[in-house]
Parts: sequence; structure tokens; C-alpha cells
Amino acid sequence: MSDFDPPILRLRKHEERRLRAGHLWVFSNEIDTAVTPLTAFTAGDLVRVVTHRDQDLGVAYLNPATLIAARILTRSVVPIDRRWFAARLRVALELRERLYATPHYRLVFGESDGLPGLVLDRYGDVLVGQLATAGMERLKDEIEAAIAEVIAPRSLVWKNDGGARALEQLPAEFTVAWGDAPEELEVVETLPDGRALRFAAALAAGQKTGWFYDQTFNRSLLPRFLAHGARVLDVCSYAGGWAVTAAAAGAAEVSCIDSSQSALERAAFNGANFGRAPNLLRGDAFDRLAELAAAGERFDAVIVDPPAFIKRRKELPQGEAAYRKLNQLALRVLAPGGLLISCSCSHHLAAEALSAAIQAAARHVDRHVQVLYAGGQSPDHPVHPAIPETRYLKAFFCRVTNA
Repeated sequence: MSDFDPPILRLRKHEERRLRAGHLWVFSNEIDTAVTPLTAFTAGDLVRVVTHRDQDLGVAYLNPATLIAARILTRSVVPIDRRWFAARLRVALELRERLYATPHYRLVFGESDGLPGLVLDRYGDVLVGQLATAGMERLKDEIEAAIAEVIAPRSLVWKNDGGARALEQLPAEFTVAWGDAPEELEVVETLPDGRALRFAAALAAGQKTGWFYDQTFNRSLLPRFLAHGARVLDVCSYAGGWAVTAAAAGAAEVSCIDSSQSALERAAFNGANFGRAPNLLRGDAFDRLAELAAAGERFDAVIVDPPAFIKRRKELPQGEAAYRKLNQLALRVLAPGGLLISCSCSHHLAAEALSAAIQAAARHVDRHVQVLYAGGQSPDHPVHPAIPETRYLKAFFCRVTNA
């Protein structure tokens, strides 16, 4: 019999419906603060969430200072300790080991793996994590102990620099739990024919945890759609994931556009390792595409994989306009019959809205678009059916011809 007995957090009447349907977030305006005032708690406290009729909904951690006041960890009233985390990690690991030939993937994807606020990316024997919430920050010792038990990586690095931490009133930080923090991470992505593509990605100076594993599956499909000997342009290329994959698929020439010099240097290194160094075009994606169009440059395939233009719902109108403009510029440098791969990682932009933006851009430049494939994030970023926020990445593979 466990003596685990966290304090109660009671919901207002009829506010449990979304949670009963499977969502894990409790918003501050759903809490009966007259009975369980938020001022009675501190950030990271574990609580037992109950309905207005005292029916248990699960154990959550709480932050009284945020709009998402609590996030449910488990539907049972059990201790949240090393053993609990180890069980969740084993379930997550089993899926990834079934999906991937090498240990290079997102091991934990927050809510979708029943671990809200936690992200773990695996780079061989190096694990890079992000703790996005005060609740997970408070539980870090238990998380680290579970990681040591289940994964036992050579190094565990916390790259806690995401914007969500600021909302939780947590500092940005870069710390090493054990091992060392390598300057470069090795990434392996496997093509359908079994060939392994190896990349180098920056850790401390890189974006996110160092790599964008969410596009791994989409990149693996590129050889099926790309014509041999193609001339390819990778826009917002970061370290050249799409460009190097295109070269492996038989592209004769690859070029990268990115605003970051260090990202382009990684792309050049990755391409040279494969034997196909890309042309490097540093600058704003909109400006460089306009310059290429004015110069009459044409490519057989253009990939546009920009950072999120829409981070909050109120940014939707200007964000949609930015996606239309970027796709319009990409279409201007695409040869007739060419391949456009257009992506968005903005959760607030629906797939239908991105498709509409591509179509509007095509009509503006008098082109005809055929959508060949509509993809999402890689399967190591599973979608929680009750949490639409976990579905964020869109990728359209399009054939574009003259109208």
C-alpha cells in the first residue's frame, strides 16, 4: 500500500469532459479556485485532479502561474518516481527500436508518450533532452535515474532553451547531467534501400536539440519523387538534411539557402562527406529566392522547410500570407514539371490552410499543382488523438506544371 497522497485540485462543474476524452491539460479557468486556490500551491507541485463530485481524474503536476495550470501524468494515483518514469521510458523505447535500425530518433515526445513537458532525442550514445515545464524540472532527479536505468547513455545533456520555459518562469540553460557535451552530434538517417546517410549537427550552437528528426520519414521518401540528375534547391536548409538526401537520390547539383553561416557550414561539411558539396547561399529566404528568380535560375526540385511563421493564433493572418509568399517565390524558380516540397511546422496552420496557400501561390504565377503526397511528422513523433497540439508538421510533395 502506497502512502502517496498528493493534495487535491478540484475542477469546476462540467470541466472534466475534455480530460475524460483523453486530453492531459488543465487550464487555470477550469479549476474551482474557491475550494482549491492556486495560491496554495507552488510551481511543480504534484496534485490529485478530481471532478466537482470528487471523482479521480489522475495525478498531475501544477504551475499556478501559467494558463495551462496542470498536466496529467497518470490516470492512477501512484507515486511519480524513478520506477514510474522507467516504465514510461521502456514503452517509448520499444516503439523506437521497432521503427529504427540505429539509435537515432526522438525517444520521448512529450504528451504523446505520456510524459508532458519532456523531450528526449537520441544520438547514438548521447541523449539530449529538454525540460519545458516547472513540473518536469522538479522531477529531473527521478527522470535522470530512470534514463540511467533504461538507456544508460554515455552522455545526458539538458538543452533547456525553448520558449516554453520562459512561460513557466524557468531560465534557459545548458547543462550536462553526466558524460560530456560533444560539439557535434552524429545523426544517421536510413533510406528505403538501406543506405545510411550520416550527418554532423551542432549541439550547443544548433537549433532544438541539434537535429530535426520530425522530417526524417519525409526525407526518406524523396528518392521516390526526385528525377535522377535533378538540380535541387533546399530553402531554410539548416545543416543540409534535404540537400544531402537529394544528392543521395541522384541529384546532379544541390544548393542551400539559410540565414545562418554556421548552419551552411554544417551543410557544406555534410555534403562533402557524401561527395557532393552544395552551393551555399546565405541570406533571408525571401530575398535570395527573389534574386534567383530575377536571375532566371530554374531548379527541378525546390524544398521549402521554414521555421514556424505562426507561433500564436493571433499571428495566423500574417503567417498565412508569409507561407503564400514563400511558396510563390519558390514556384518562380521551379522548372515546369518540377517538384515542390512545401512544409510548415506551425501547429496553428492547418494542413488545409497550407494546401490553400500553395494553390493561391500557384494561381498567382499561373502554375498548376498536383499534390502527390501529404505527410506529417515522423513516427517517432506520434500524434495523441485527443491532443491536436501534438499534430503540427505538414509536408506536401507537389508536381508543378504550366497552367
